[in-house]
Amino acid sequence: MQRLQFMIAYPLLWLFSKLPFFILHGISDFAFVLTYYVFNYRKEVVLNNLKIAFPEKTEKELLSIRRKFFHHFTDIFVETAKSLTISNKELNKRYKFVNPEILKPYELTGKSIALMGSHYANWEWIVSIPRVTKLQGVGIYKSLSNPYFDKLIRKNRSRFGGVLIPMNQTAKRMVTNKQNKIPSIYGLLSDQSPTLHRTQYWRNFLNANVPIHTGAEALAKKHDFTVMYFKVDRVKRGYYEVTLDVLAKNPKEFKDFEITDEFLKRTEKQIHEKPEFYFWTHRRFKHMKSQS
Repeated sequence: MQRLQFMIAYPLLWLFSKLPFFILHGISDFAFVLTYYVFNYRKEVVLNNLKIAFPEKTEKELLSIRRKFFHHFTDIFVETAKSLTISNKELNKRYKFVNPEILKPYELTGKSIALMGSHYANWEWIVSIPRVTKLQGVGIYKSLSNPYFDKLIRKNRSRFGGVLIPMNQTAKRMVTNKQNKIPSIYGLLSDQSPTLHRTQYWRNFLNANVPIHTGAEALAKKHDFTVMYFKVDRVKRGYYEVTLDVLAKNPKEFKDFEITDEFLKRTEKQIHEKPEFYFWTHRRFKHMKSQS
């Protein structure tokens, strides 16, 4: 059954991805109307998240952010589908790395990088970072239950020279690359909540006391990786710019959670500037503790 589902869906996805962006964004406009006005997909979840994150905003302001978010939400899905067949030329035009030269010293010294980022703007296309560096790009992801779609995801996100590995193989791959002297840049989205039994740190994030992912910091300290932050800005519809910045050149010199705190501060700052481009559909505060 899983193979049949894949055999039916894949040709449709491939044909969909071959459509030009102006048609894809037109489809996104239609999908937005269905998602927002017809199916009411997770509208209450998004609004509740926004109320917690921005208690100072009026109901009118929150509803405006919600509407803008859902329009961006459908854009991200069509842009992700487009990545199946998007060319290097097109991606170079639409997803620009502002300061790729920051990676050059690490190519020369062979030191690896833990690249921390969040679910903001178009984070999906960060897998194309091998376009601008000789470091091996390694993306961490959660395996899909359907092995055929899982293989497709890995193949698709590896189109630009990187590799994609499941979360449970992260530590092993880091050890292997270090032993084989393969300098790498590991993409780690660190703004989601960890499972409660693995939580080591609680912190205020977006006006809520929540469990915090500290895996990126821990791995960087263990393997002596430089920690960098990637900030994705939406320039206009379908166009993005990525800025890289060093959070910790030598992470072992930092106290526990200092690197994570700095990452969260920067993430919060960007969200407050343009909240509609953050991914609000998940129940981000489901494990929230009272701050009293």
